[in-house]
Amino acid sequence: METVSIVLFLLLAVVVSGAISRMLPISIPTPLVQILLGAVIGLSTSHRVDLDPELFLFLFLPPLLFLDGWRIPKDELLKDVSTVVELALGLVLLTVVGMGFFIHWMIPAMPLAVAFALAAVVSPTDPIAVSAIAARVPIPKRMMHILEGESLLNDASGLVCLRFAIAAALTGSFSAGAATLNFLWVAGVGLLIGVAVTLAVSRVKAWVTKRWGEDVGSQILVSLLIPFGSYMLAEHVHASGILAAVAAGVTMTYAEISRAAMASTRMRRNSVWDTIQFTLNGIIFVLLGEQLPAILEGAHQTVALTNHSSPWWLAVYTGAIVAGLALLRFAWVWASLRLTILRKAKQGVGVQSPGWRLVAATSVAGVRGAITLAGVLTLPLVLNDGTPFPARDLAIFLAAGVIVVSLILASIALPVLLKGLTMPPEPSKQAEEDSARIVTAEAAIRAVERHQHALAEDRGEADIYAAAGGRVMDRYRERIEGLSGQQADETRAGNRLVSELSLVGVKAERTALAVLVRDRLLSSETARKITRELDLAEARYRG
Repeated sequence: METVSIVLFLLLAVVVSGAISRMLPISIPTPLVQILLGAVIGLSTSHRVDLDPELFLFLFLPPLLFLDGWRIPKDELLKDVSTVVELALGLVLLTVVGMGFFIHWMIPAMPLAVAFALAAVVSPTDPIAVSAIAARVPIPKRMMHILEGESLLNDASGLVCLRFAIAAALTGSFSAGAATLNFLWVAGVGLLIGVAVTLAVSRVKAWVTKRWGEDVGSQILVSLLIPFGSYMLAEHVHASGILAAVAAGVTMTYAEISRAAMASTRMRRNSVWDTIQFTLNGIIFVLLGEQLPAILEGAHQTVALTNHSSPWWLAVYTGAIVAGLALLRFAWVWASLRLTILRKAKQGVGVQSPGWRLVAATSVAGVRGAITLAGVLTLPLVLNDGTPFPARDLAIFLAAGVIVVSLILASIALPVLLKGLTMPPEPSKQAEEDSARIVTAEAAIRAVERHQHALAEDRGEADIYAAAGGRVMDRYRERIEGLSGQQADETRAGNRLVSELSLVGVKAERTALAVLVRDRLLSSETARKITRELDLAEARYRG
């Protein structure tokens, strides 16, 4: 009963935090509000949430990473795949090595293997935190796609480095060859399992639907189970469950194209996934805040490990680590973008050189979050000989500090760096969209015409079918004329006006419907049906 109460209390905290973040006179990202609210909860109650790192990873990360992989624009990711890979792999390795030696130099009491472990957990950026920051700060689309792609892939590389660092701390030995082979297994097999699980489930689902029809609830439940199944299967063979969940999400995009679900299934599934994303994102940051009082409570004992007495030294160490991470990231991003420009130049493609503000914004946007928290909590309590794991509490404190400071830094610095920043112009996709709409409308006209003739031949009464088919085809012809005619701009302006007036009409319909329901002149079932139609119409006109 206590566990259920804690879960319900966390859900309430997520709802309250969203309301508070909207009420505040200044723009503060919701994750920071959730961390503060979690800290208030931790200070005001005697109950503590004992986080099991493995359970935390399993419950929260697979569905969130699966959804990010599912919804991330694949063509945009492929456009900058070289930059993403350089950030997700090269930068992580540089951070682990560079920051590992720096932390050990700064805090000699922390063994080198533990310093590498701490550097490994603070190396991956967090897609959840990045998305949360982007919700309040208008990050340019291409930059956001690079950040999302990087954060999806660097989780695996950072956690694999953490695994090797822990093994080195426990055994006192390290083999670069074994580490490389293990990384290839962990990453490669994890990706293959994610792809295989999604394709297999999609084929079975399509076969069952074709023979016995589609059940909306079952379809949604299957989509929820795919990331957990991929994660569990990958972890069972000692591969990366995180990469398996990401690969499953990416594959889901292409599986859905070839085996489309019903419109009602897609709409309800999107609503369910939006709710899950909002809930899990919020709980993660509320839990982080709830853990902070206990971490800060032991600050005096923790700072003693560094041969200092003032807890403010922990703040100094945290600031130094954040500064080191930012400098390394700035240097790597600058070098990566320069290499991209050189590659484009060799291909004869002119590319505008990035300014320092763009590089700085990309550096500051490398926010740490749930991966860092879960990773540092997986540090073992004792070594193989039974002695306590060295500097574990210190590593947890510093990792938590890096998460909070990186969120605050991004919240303050990103709006300043991005204000008035001119990005390289992105090619307009309006022509592509118009062309696709014309092609689909022409296909619809041909299909309607064939079906109309077939009905007329089978049942007679050709005039009735011709009239009905004509009305349908006229709508498609109007679309084609509006998109391909010489007066396309005027047509689009007219379409905007039609949409605006249609929204006014929808609002009036809602008002009249509410009056009918209030006066009990309409049944609730009919009211729900009409409301749903109005919702769909409003979504179409606002789109």
